[in-house]
Amino acid sequence: MTTQGLDGLSERCAQYKKDGADFAKWCSVLKIGEHTPSSIAIMENANVLARYASICQQNGVVPIVEPEILPDGYHDLKGCQYVTEKVLAAVYKALSDHHIYLEGTLLKPNMVTPGHACTQKYSQEEVSMATVTALRRTVPPAVPEITFLSGGQSEEAASINLNAINKCPLLKPWALTFSYGRALQASALKAWGGKKENLKAAQEEYVKRALANSLACQGKYTPSGKAGAAASESLFISSHAY
Repeated sequence: MTTQGLDGLSERCAQYKKDGADFAKWCSVLKIGEHTPSSIAIMENANVLARYASICQQNGVVPIVEPEILPDGYHDLKGCQYVTEKVLAAVYKALSDHHIYLEGTLLKPNMVTPGHACTQKYSQEEVSMATVTALRRTVPPAVPEITFLSGGQSEEAASINLNAINKCPLLKPWALTFSYGRALQASALKAWGGKKENLKAAQEEYVKRALANSLACQGKYTPSGKAGAAASESLFISSHAY
């Protein structure tokens, strides 16, 4: 399975550029199972991402390349790292084959984490080491920035793991930051509840999470232990569809 939409993308990108857009994002989703992702699925999705990136750059738009491995499944940390490395290696081979200017791209990958149904627990240090190792083995240093997706982690877990990744003692030639959706918005949305009178409380929650992640990008986030219930709540959605 691949993400559809390449037909007519060049014309759409040209229009988006005229309308003021400077970047675009394309997500290709893969799932770890007993026989998945297959080598063909990995290769096809990598080529689709590369074609998208090429079309973007031809139109002066920065492509955010997002190969996402879903957190569904029973796989352990090592299993996720293995698949993540295979997928990223294929993506950068395809980007090279399509003559993509890597300095003009961003990568939005998953962190290396165990499957949601895995019973074994791992420390933030183990997650960060597995993640940075996978990136070091596959992502060229010409890529300027890696912006992680949260992948259904709780807001607090996403901040803690991002912080640990930035503190990892291995050499990291890219900026490591965040591009979160649910893990940046969940507490704010819960505080808001659709009520006008809750607007200020929602804004305060949003700023709190933004600040936490800003500090995590510098390896300076220290959990206070006072994160609210919403911030600690898992945001995992089985077979999440976009």
